[in-house]
Amino acid sequence: MTNELKKTPLFDTYAQYGGKTIDFGGWDLPVQFSSIKEEHEAVRTKAGLFDVSHMGEIFVKGSESLAYLQNLVTNDVSKIKINQTQYTAMCYENGGVVDDLLIYRMDEEEYLLVVNASNIEKDFAWMLEHKIDGVEIINASDDFGQIAIQGPVAEEVLQTLTTTDLSEIKPFRLLADVEVAGHKSIVSRTGYTGEDGFEIYASPEAVVAQWNAILKAGEAQGVVACGLGCRDTLRFEAGLPLYGQELSDTITPLEAGINFVVKLNKEEDFIGKAVLANQKENGIPRKSVGIEMVDKGIPRHGYKVFAGDVEIGEVTTGTQLPMTKRNVGVALIDAKYAEVGAELEIEVRNRRSKVKIVETPFYKRQK
Repeated sequence: MTNELKKTPLFDTYAQYGGKTIDFGGWDLPVQFSSIKEEHEAVRTKAGLFDVSHMGEIFVKGSESLAYLQNLVTNDVSKIKINQTQYTAMCYENGGVVDDLLIYRMDEEEYLLVVNASNIEKDFAWMLEHKIDGVEIINASDDFGQIAIQGPVAEEVLQTLTTTDLSEIKPFRLLADVEVAGHKSIVSRTGYTGEDGFEIYASPEAVVAQWNAILKAGEAQGVVACGLGCRDTLRFEAGLPLYGQELSDTITPLEAGINFVVKLNKEEDFIGKAVLANQKENGIPRKSVGIEMVDKGIPRHGYKVFAGDVEIGEVTTGTQLPMTKRNVGVALIDAKYAEVGAELEIEVRNRRSKVKIVETPFYKRQK
């Protein structure tokens, strides 16, 4: 018997915009609406709208919330002011990653954790396992839908649907009581595409109305519905990791290159700290590097990487970039080979192809 795929509140609207769906971590989600290339280009030059309602929302409340979160995650939660957002990671004792997530500080003693869809149950169980007195943990994922408008015209388009001055929401900030298309929402400005943009959290019914309203309001500026396909090429191009590829229970945040989320100098101990401190002091065994094909072909997830006859790692993500047509990837390799400019080989269907290590990210927005 097959488990039925989960659907977001927007599932019934996909067809209307030409959405083609796939199984993504147990969810029936759109991979594309027009084409990955067109949608990628729209986000870089105009704006695109994503259904990200599959993401998880977990609240942590109570007098000991800060102490609890400081033990749970690698970043320094004490630095987050009310209406601010922080990117962080939860680790196992071995330094491997439970999940990477955003923490929104909603109030003095209330935090909202936004976690990856495929990890909701695992994360919630892990959080309950480490619960302390004075903390309430609520999995509110079913109470929310989430949509994200990303791209250069995102603010201009969204501004037509709200009386709140969106320019007041700076990057990695949020406002908790914003009316968007007549519906009360939490609006934040983080982005997972390398572009400016907003995330809108509202009731499952509200996001359907908001989705249609945003696409209508942005039609003249070329705003399009976007699927997971271009979300992946956009985040990859901008150098943002994906759980299950650049991050996993066997890959530490330091190996993945998100060192900025690991605050070893915060006063509190945190799960995995000993291993991460050791890696920081003695050097990481493996490193995530950008690679570009010298030979023909595209580096794909799981391809083995070689230096001469020595297998030194594997590709975590690879693609042809939709706009520049570069055939590039990210590989997790033995750190001693991780020199920019070095030539390596990947194994493609029992044949070796040349790649070279290149600088990342592959794209940076001009501010």
